[in-house]
Amino acid sequence: MDTTVKGLNKWANAHSTITFNTIRIALGFFLIYKGAYFITNSGSFEDLIAPVSNFMGGMLTFHYIASAHIMGGIMIVFGLLTRWALLAQLPILIGAVLINFLGEMNGINLLIATLTLAVSIFYTIYGSGKYSADYYFKMQK
Repeated sequence: MDTTVKGLNKWANAHSTITFNTIRIALGFFLIYKGAYFITNSGSFEDLIAPVSNFMGGMLTFHYIASAHIMGGIMIVFGLLTRWALLAQLPILIGAVLINFLGEMNGINLLIATLTLAVSIFYTIYGSGKYSADYYFKMQK
């Protein structure tokens, strides 16, 4: 199996189903929702990152997470530069998993963060699939 990006795209497009694309779109909408949630509930976000606030700039982290979730989520929904959008999400999602261990552990939040991280890693490798803007623009050449 060819492990280059071009080889992975060929394999993904040959094995793409509507289910994989639906999960990708759902992931994008979930990230948009979480970005909007962080913006509307900034107080709870400050409480959430309190255990690690000495290591990260609070407002810089807040703006990075909110904008990366919203803009990345939109790109993931449309399948536009999906791998790049997900690469921007990975540090956030790894931090979301780790924050459950450093602060107060919440089982549901840990499960959601771990599942979102796993799906994001999958689509970072798999790509956006056949029903995406990436595939459409590639076929226009």
